[in-house]
Amino acid sequence: MAGLIGLRLLNKLPKTSYCLQTRTIPSISRWISTSNKKSDVTTTASTTTSAEACEVKHEKRHWQSYGFDETNELNDLNAMHSHGFFMISIGLCLSIFILAYRPEVNLHDWSQREAFLELRRREKLGLPPIDPYYVDPATIVLPTDEELGDTPVII
Repeated sequence: MAGLIGLRLLNKLPKTSYCLQTRTIPSISRWISTSNKKSDVTTTASTTTSAEACEVKHEKRHWQSYGFDETNELNDLNAMHSHGFFMISIGLCLSIFILAYRPEVNLHDWSQREAFLELRRREKLGLPPIDPYYVDPATIVLPTDEELGDTPVII
């Protein structure tokens, strides 16, 4: 976020504020021919001031918007970077954190803990760990042989 604010502040500064001194800067360009004659090599010197060297030429370059701001390139770029930051850091990282620390869905640990508690209770009461008659046989109503007919019974 600090980088985005710094870019916005940097954009508001005047473009030539960092060029305070005006001095001449010699620029030498050479024109060298491909012939072997030494007289064909010439040297020209031109002088430019540092104010001219510090001038920032803003060329209109081809800019394709990211879809956040169609008119301002800097706002579009800042919005794209901030959306990307929030989607990655908050969206992805927070969702992974929530998935990692969510409560148990199938309650496997709960059922295992309840089974251990039931085993301890049955041991204290002197009962067998698993009762062979989980349901009282007197309460079960079985069909008679006439009702079953020719249906095979597998035990």
